[in-house]
Amino acid sequence: MTAPSTPAGAPPVLRRIARPLTALAAVALPTLYVSAVDPNAPGHYPTCPFLQATGWWCPGCGGLRCVHALSRGELTTACHDNLLAVALFAVLGVLWVRWLWSAATGGRPPQLVMTRGRLVAVLLVLLAFTVVRNLPGGAGLAPPLV
Repeated sequence: MTAPSTPAGAPPVLRRIARPLTALAAVALPTLYVSAVDPNAPGHYPTCPFLQATGWWCPGCGGLRCVHALSRGELTTACHDNLLAVALFAVLGVLWVRWLWSAATGGRPPQLVMTRGRLVAVLLVLLAFTVVRNLPGGAGLAPPLV
């Protein structure tokens, strides 16, 4: 019995989608750990060094709790823990699906070009999020104290 023929030079579908699936596994394994080990229980994870040094929530504070809540389907809790992380996860999910689709169909992988303007925009969003979540009016963006 012979193997099914593929067009000259075209890798089989499984080989083409190996990288997106490997990336998914690399994200899924730590996510499963955070899902199983509750970040809301003290003693499992280190305290954020920025929070310890300044008393301010950094842009990543509440990220583990956000992942834990998302893994349990608690979108409202996840948004309260770290709204910026929820938005980032949504964008990364869309980019991953585009990458998988292009790999499966043999198309070009999507390109993510980080221009200077985009980098400045990302840094400004991070800075604004950090400042707003630490102001009294932005307390809804800060994760709950554990």
